[in-house]
Amino acid sequence: MIQSKSISARVGKVVVYTLIILMGLICLLPLLNILAMSFSGSAAVTANQVGLVPVDFTLAPYQKLLGDEQFWRSFMISVVRVILQLALNMVLIVLMAYPLSKSKREFRARGVYMKLMIFAMLFNGGMIPTYLVVKRLGLLNTVWSLVLPGAVPIFNVILVMNFFAGVPKSLEEAAIIDGANPLQVLMRVYLPCSVPVLATVALFSIVGSWNDFFSGLIYITKVQNLPLMTYIQSLNVNIADLVKGGASADTLASVAAISNKNLNAAKIIVSTIPLLAIYPFLQKYFISGIVVGAVKE
Repeated sequence: MIQSKSISARVGKVVVYTLIILMGLICLLPLLNILAMSFSGSAAVTANQVGLVPVDFTLAPYQKLLGDEQFWRSFMISVVRVILQLALNMVLIVLMAYPLSKSKREFRARGVYMKLMIFAMLFNGGMIPTYLVVKRLGLLNTVWSLVLPGAVPIFNVILVMNFFAGVPKSLEEAAIIDGANPLQVLMRVYLPCSVPVLATVALFSIVGSWNDFFSGLIYITKVQNLPLMTYIQSLNVNIADLVKGGASADTLASVAAISNKNLNAAKIIVSTIPLLAIYPFLQKYFISGIVVGAVKE
């Protein structure tokens, strides 16, 4: 299709691009403000004097975070959790979505499984029954208590199922004629065609498991086993406690540059960096994976 080069078309394009830029800035400005607060002194942050540029530049909040041994221990726990969650989610999602993408003629029990799956998505046991199950399985204070309760995200199963249903049937028939069994059809036909939706659900899994701090509050009671998000949300600055504890003058001077506000800002920046590093590699698949997987013709 040849694009119109009329004046009205050009003006419309300028208006659209201008609105997109403005919306992008609206989303970016709060992040820049948090970044500036994380590098600003406690007095300036408490007095709300920080805009988009740091005031009384300091690295004290980051030194408190990155100099803490428990921070790095919790960081590695979160990394292990993300890897386990991603691997478990992808395997179970694919193995569940593939048979459910077939017609009732090919998979007679499809309707039963779909009803059970939708029911489980809308109605779950709740926090207390889930905690009791995890406790009786002996998973408390282990990384598996953070991984197994979310092993099968049903929304992602439906997304991948609809994407699989859109793969041309002729490709599967050709593979079967060549002697491929169902597992080979899945591995050599469906998965290579489904990279966009698989990248999308992988991003959902990574972001969800990395940002989740509530599970750590419920299932982890030992500080050394806390995931990163749960640990850093518990950090705070309380100079009165340090004074009562007989902290040295140098320690009090270094802590005086930190308030809970700029420490919280540093927490947000530190916890966001890994996601910002991963997202550019998966972003190109995100829109196509959502659109094609969410709608079935």
